[in-house]
Amino acid sequence: MKFRVLAAILLFAGCATAPQQEKLTDRQIAMVMRVLNLGEVRESEIARDKSGNATVREFAQMLINEHDAQNNKAESELSRADINSEDTTLSRQLDATSGAAADRLRGLSGAALDRAYIDRQVDADQAALKLIDSTLAPQARKKVVKDQLTALRKLIETHLARAKQIRSMLVSS
Repeated sequence: MKFRVLAAILLFAGCATAPQQEKLTDRQIAMVMRVLNLGEVRESEIARDKSGNATVREFAQMLINEHDAQNNKAESELSRADINSEDTTLSRQLDATSGAAADRLRGLSGAALDRAYIDRQVDADQAALKLIDSTLAPQARKKVVKDQLTALRKLIETHLARAKQIRSMLVSS
């Protein structure tokens, strides 16, 4: 529980402070999208490899496949539009939060791992949707960036709904 609260605070703190410090460019938004996708893959690989719960493993594999595909599509489309990713404080904060979550997951096993992973997915997805809606989408300029944000948002929404279903299953078992 402490981990979940800390991760949420760090993620929301990063989301809340970065936009006030700087206006994001399309290149910086591209990097944030990349970090969001790669963070999902990194954390899901741990759950896929360590979980003993078939539902959690299948969910993790789905996230790996879909976020990897989303990242590849976004990178391709953005590259075609000559929009290369550019690091920013926000992308570094998101990456650090995901790295800390991955480290925490590596130290867990069994039901504790399953619950921590699914709780992390719910929290991270909710924070990502808020970030997209409140910061990234309003600041995106080019259509290709807006289109990729829309696709990422839709993917995250779908994953959030499934993570909530799995969480309720884990709580009742």
